Amino acid sequence: TLLPGLEIVGKYLELLKEAAPKVSRVAVLWNPGMQSHPLLLKEAEVPARSLKLVLQPLEARGPGELDNAFGVGAWERAGGLVVLPDSMFFNERTRMAALAAKSRVPVMYGLSEHVDAGGLMAYAANLRDLNRRSATYVGKILKGAKPADLPVERPTTFELVINLKAAKAIGLTIPRPVLLRADRLIE
Repeated sequence: TLLPGLEIVGKYLELLKEAAPKVSRVAVLWNPGMQSHPLLLKEAEVPARSLKLVLQPLEARGPGELDNAFGVGAWERAGGLVVLPDSMFFNERTRMAALAAKSRVPVMYGLSEHVDAGGLMAYAANLRDLNRRSATYVGKILKGAKPADLPVERPTTFELVINLKAAKAIGLTIPRPVLLRADRLIE
């Protein structure tokens, strides 16, 4: 599977809090049509408490609901936003980056392509590693292994990507320790 385990949502919150230490309320953009999203929301509760964050779920079932979701997030005074990995959000990544910039809220994404499209930061599985591991599976299948006999693997290599232009646009100075942890910086 491309999605990591449920515990990844705690890492999103932790990194967002480190990048924007004054944040105390974090909206979580989720799609009820995604089977994993309710589970990720539930999993976020424990790390949110330990980070002293109040979570505010924001639902978006389709692209038409994104403007409202970002508006509600700002209206409720969310100091940050976590966007859970989702194909619909992926398809709307450029628009979402513009909405985030307009709301001047720091956003952590679950897919690095959001940062390439202008978003602030992402913590995601390293696609190069996923592709290499996929090729290994294909090789095993071509050599006669039955797909059903191969174990399901979760990603093991992740990358933190930060867009410094997006940070500047919202008036956020990313602390140096967070910048040093980044695998890739967009300047």
